[in-house]
Amino acid sequence: MTKKDIILKVSDDTNLKQIDVKKVVQKTFDTIVEALERGEKIELRNFGVFKVKQRKSRTGRNPRTNQVIPVPPRKVVVFKAGLEMKQKIK
Repeated sequence: MTKKDIILKVSDDTNLKQIDVKKVVQKTFDTIVEALERGEKIELRNFGVFKVKQRKSRTGRNPRTNQVIPVPPRKVVVFKAGLEMKQKIK
């Protein structure tokens, strides 16, 4: 499912114009990204939690040359599904 699919579904279900739904969906995503940039945790009850984790540096290996390569530390976004979502997905 793409963002456009979400917009179409919400628009059909709510009888709102697609352009208005698109603005709300995009602003929602922008707000989530901005909060994650600031290091905040996004908790959506019964849906899940988005947060930024710091990955440690490690040594990797080039599979072609078998050369050892240092992998620097980096930040990644992780998502943990909420209880209600887990139950529905089963």
